[in-house]
Amino acid sequence: MNICIVAGARPNFIKVAPIVRAVENAKAHGRDVDYTLVYAGSKDDPTLEASLFDDLQIAPPQVYLNVVCENLNELTGQVMSAFERYLQENKTDAVIVVDDLASTMAAAIVTKKQGIRLAHLVAGTRSFDIKMPKEINRLVIDGLSDLLFTAGMGANSIATREGAELSKIYTVGNILMDTLRFNLNRLKKPAFMDAYKEREYLVFTLNRHALLADRDNLCSMIKAMVENAQGMPIIAPLRGKTAEVVEGILADIPNLQPSSFVLHPSLGYLEFGWLTAHARGIITDSGNVAEEATFNGVPCITLNSYTEHIETVKIGTNELVGEDAQLLGEMVAKMVRGEWKPGALPDRWDGRTAERIVQILMEL
Repeated sequence: MNICIVAGARPNFIKVAPIVRAVENAKAHGRDVDYTLVYAGSKDDPTLEASLFDDLQIAPPQVYLNVVCENLNELTGQVMSAFERYLQENKTDAVIVVDDLASTMAAAIVTKKQGIRLAHLVAGTRSFDIKMPKEINRLVIDGLSDLLFTAGMGANSIATREGAELSKIYTVGNILMDTLRFNLNRLKKPAFMDAYKEREYLVFTLNRHALLADRDNLCSMIKAMVENAQGMPIIAPLRGKTAEVVEGILADIPNLQPSSFVLHPSLGYLEFGWLTAHARGIITDSGNVAEEATFNGVPCITLNSYTEHIETVKIGTNELVGEDAQLLGEMVAKMVRGEWKPGALPDRWDGRTAERIVQILMEL
């Protein structure tokens, strides 16, 4: 059996790495299974730092579709064309697509048109905001998929409400936890962190276009964070346009102490994992970072009014503040004072998700 694993962007590799290792382990034990890792982008993609695949302990993709495009509609068409050629030239028994990108949807459509079994990892994830392009992608991918690999019962309920057959739904757990558990003892302390004490700093990450587009409100949010951090440094490993926008905002804040908000180039996976695991708290707009915070028991504030990973709020250490600067400031003050709710690990965050996925595929 040959499984094609499709990654559309850097975060996907963090989730597919455990599947690659699980396939390799099954193959080493004599099972008739192999994989091909396909990346929608190019080998010289600047978001793929040199250390990424070493950090994740997997080989780089065997296939690059070399689609580099900012317009999502054009990207969808180009990925469909390139991936169709790949499937026509390479025998494939099943395709696994991850998350909710335009490239993920494109690969899913082509897979179904080629009559190949399609599996969606992290299925049943919804924001219930149909204005979001990713929400449309999720609906399309789940609707096409033969196998819906979900993280928990909440996602199962969503899938069944939308008409998915129970025979298609498999509760495999949270794949991100496989990667976290695998790398727990491999995290690397960044050299610059020798100047800081553990648990005596906050971490800030930012990626959402909506937050970056509203410069005035983002400025208010950063001011609220700094003012309520009570001198505790906020470390922000940012890249590209995000770093430029935040740097411009910091320059416009009068009397800002350089040590109170520290911009730093983006870090490799193992270094970033160490940074967040040893922080007093995290402020982010990333669902993955919020999940990691729950796993590590680190207080987390999410800059959104909803999360596709609601278990991080109901059970874990995450709290939602939307884009409300005042509420953000109040929550940062609580975080710094250590007045945070206790958190626990949701069900099936046990690090065996990839094993379940590969076993299911081999039994079909």
